[in-house]
Amino acid sequence: MFKAYYGLTFDPFTKETEIKHFYKSTEFKEALNRLEFLKSTKGIGMVTGQPGVGKSSLLRYFESTLNPNLYKCVYIPLSTLTVMDFYKALCDGLGVIPGFKKVTMFKQIQEAIYNLSYNKNITPVIILDESQYLKNAILDDLRIILNFNMDSKDYAILLLVGQMTFINQLQRQNHDALRQRIVVNYYLNGLTKEETREYIISRLAFAGCHEPIFSDDALELLFSCTNGFLRPLNSIARLSLIEGAAKRTRSIDSDIIFNAQKEVNLNI
Repeated sequence: MFKAYYGLTFDPFTKETEIKHFYKSTEFKEALNRLEFLKSTKGIGMVTGQPGVGKSSLLRYFESTLNPNLYKCVYIPLSTLTVMDFYKALCDGLGVIPGFKKVTMFKQIQEAIYNLSYNKNITPVIILDESQYLKNAILDDLRIILNFNMDSKDYAILLLVGQMTFINQLQRQNHDALRQRIVVNYYLNGLTKEETREYIISRLAFAGCHEPIFSDDALELLFSCTNGFLRPLNSIARLSLIEGAAKRTRSIDSDIIFNAQKEVNLNI
């Protein structure tokens, strides 16, 4: 209903739209530069940020830039795993039938990484999402799994993605060895106030609407109640359009944004 009312060809605030039309903020570009550097050096990288800030968007875009003839991406989103489950998931991602023992799977994983990189010139890219939930035993094994030629050669990229608590976890003394091996570390913040404005306008334009639907006060409130975090920003913007269409108004004001925020935050 709201799409037709505002002359939109599709919903501009969905994940699907995000994939087709990435808004590259200053921070997004900086984070992507770090990941491009990691592609050239290999090794361990880390991206952290608050929930909803855009880490998954960054991952999706980064993965879309990887040439499948040169990179094999292994994405593991479920981090609440036992050590054995993690090894099985990694074997599965690398195309290996896992053995029954940890030592067997460890050897299989290292052989698969080496074979891809050295013999096929394909770099494995292992992405561990929600890394703040990884068990210490898994973190201890990660650096050992990537240890080749007495820790003199990097054959794969390991990207650890998580919330700020993951930083605190890695700062513990028992993770010194892993932390010291991190080549790239980037903390992702939200959009700035001006970027929030540009984001909303560009999304609407991409969907075919070039009218200033959101008032200046509405855009101001959108930024202040989301801190420029993409997930709540998309949710509130979409609900605002739905309410605006229901009220038959051509302008989304701060009152509509406030009501949408309450709905997103599950407030009554």
